[in-house]
Amino acid sequence: MANWTKDEDAISRLTPEQYRVTQQSGTERPGTGEYLGNKEPGIYVDIVSGEPLFASADKYESGCGWPSFTKPIEPAHVSELRDTTHGMIRTEVRSAHGDSHLGHVFPDGPADRGGLRYCINSASLRFVHRDDMEAEGYGAYLNQVEDVA
Repeated sequence: MANWTKDEDAISRLTPEQYRVTQQSGTERPGTGEYLGNKEPGIYVDIVSGEPLFASADKYESGCGWPSFTKPIEPAHVSELRDTTHGMIRTEVRSAHGDSHLGHVFPDGPADRGGLRYCINSASLRFVHRDDMEAEGYGAYLNQVEDVA
C-alpha cells in the first residue's frame, strides 16, 4: 500500500474553498458539494493525501445537505476528535495522515448499518471511479465497491 502523507504540492493546488475546508476546518454550504448527488461506484479519497476514506457502497442520502456515509473504508485513515466550536459538542472527522478536516460524525445514521452518519464536505474529497481504481493504486479496495446494476 501507499505511504499516505500530507502533500504540500497537493495543498498548493487546492481551490480557495478546498483550502478553507481542509486546512482551516471550514464547512461548505449545505446542498452545494460536488459529490452530494454522486451515485457512481468508487471510493472517496482525501484530496490532500490520497488516503482512501469512504466507499460508494457506504454512501446514503441522509437529507443533511452533505455527502453521508455509514463508515470509513479504512477506519485507521479517519481520526475522530472532540469539537466544542459553535456552542455544540460534536465529533470532528479528520484524515489520519493528511490531517484534512473532513466533517463530523453523528449517531443518527441508519440503525441497520451501524447507526453512524459521517457527514463529509465534498471539498475534502476526490472521487475515484471504480473503473480507475486499479490504475490509481486503489485496487485493494475494489471489494468494497458495489457492482453496477
